[in-house]
Amino acid sequence: MTLFERLTPAAATPEEERPAPEKLLAGDPVFTTWNVEEVEGLYCGIWQSTPGKWRISYDEWEYCRILEGRSIITSEDGTEYPLSAGDSFILRPGFKGTWEVLETTRKDYVIRL
Repeated sequence: MTLFERLTPAAATPEEERPAPEKLLAGDPVFTTWNVEEVEGLYCGIWQSTPGKWRISYDEWEYCRILEGRSIITSEDGTEYPLSAGDSFILRPGFKGTWEVLETTRKDYVIRL
């Protein structure tokens, strides 16, 4: 293991998945994740999704920065958070709502369980 790692897709093997059927609200989004770091409850990498909409519920803390694309996160109370390249945000444990990808979206992330 090196002590310096660039956060790029080349740094990890991609994994593909889709939202669980009971969470899917629209479309057929495909998630690609390049999980570069996984150690002691800390995860860091790059995530991408094709268009679609699904329910989200966070038990973990996550920092994200949108690298490309457009999405809207909507909280349970109906507050919409439009996101595009350059936007950074934190999702804290207990956040519930929906994630809608309007244009294929790529983000980098740090998750702490």
